[in-house]
Amino acid sequence: MNVRRRHISAVALTAVAALGFGTLTACSSDSAAAGDTGSFDVVASFYPMAFLAERIGGDHVHVTSLTQPGQEPHDLEISARQTAQLEEADAALYLKGLQPSVDEAIGQSPIATKIDAAELTTLEEHGTEAGHDEEHGDEHAHEDEHGHDHDHEGGDPHIWLDPVRYAEVAEGVGKAFQKADPDHAADYRANTAALVKDLKTLDEKFRTGLANRKTDVFLTTHAAFGYLAERYGLTEEAISGLDPDTEPSGARVKELQKIAKEDGVTTVFYETLVSDRTAKTLAGDTGLRTDVLDPVEGITDHSRGEDYFQVMEANLTALTTALGAR
Repeated sequence: MNVRRRHISAVALTAVAALGFGTLTACSSDSAAAGDTGSFDVVASFYPMAFLAERIGGDHVHVTSLTQPGQEPHDLEISARQTAQLEEADAALYLKGLQPSVDEAIGQSPIATKIDAAELTTLEEHGTEAGHDEEHGDEHAHEDEHGHDHDHEGGDPHIWLDPVRYAEVAEGVGKAFQKADPDHAADYRANTAALVKDLKTLDEKFRTGLANRKTDVFLTTHAAFGYLAERYGLTEEAISGLDPDTEPSGARVKELQKIAKEDGVTTVFYETLVSDRTAKTLAGDTGLRTDVLDPVEGITDHSRGEDYFQVMEANLTALTTALGAR
């Protein structure tokens, strides 16, 4: 283990900032090598995993994110340098099924502690329609016009968008840190409890904020919000599937136009890391407005907040407005 001191050196932080890779959290980037920091070195696959590692690890961890701010995590290809980082780290925290190149690299690495967030909660299948089939019949297709299946093998990986499931993952990560770095187990335990409490508060805000709404249906470009919809009794209708780059069929677009009219939909949501062209086209054709619903896959200067909690509260505000909640 590489635990020799509590803090990242000021020189290391300055170097990261100078290279322009600093994020709005304590998470370091690909520019800072894992394994030589003197802290408990954790390589995280992308922002939601890095956020957990930072909140739970506190001063005892040095976190390196494989996905840079602004980079679409689904498109990540692991570099040779990142592979070397994995070999030097004490732990890897990732979400199997979201980033195939990460899954492969971690699977082949000799790293001692491998934490798969997908094993710390339950995953479910969420397709393009996210459960709207029962209401509108079997005419909905689960594949696009090219025959691409929208479901990720093993289930929908976007578990962090449900505060309750994210809290379950946090508890599992905390236990893994305690086992891997027992000298600081008490702090990891306390940090985990504080994070879980904050996530419970966020869950309560969503329940209260969305309680009195005019419609349950919301339209998105990316089917990332299946767990959030399930948690709060909403129905997500996605233009594309779990893969944000999938183009919708003409039939799917017509179906969404019909759904928008029947269910009183006011807004087509898009996200900051993917083009808003499709959302604006559909909105223009149906007389709807557009707004951002952020899947919190990364924090950039365009994000509506500086961390997971701030962006999720911005999402709540956007949903409250779109669904006519009071």
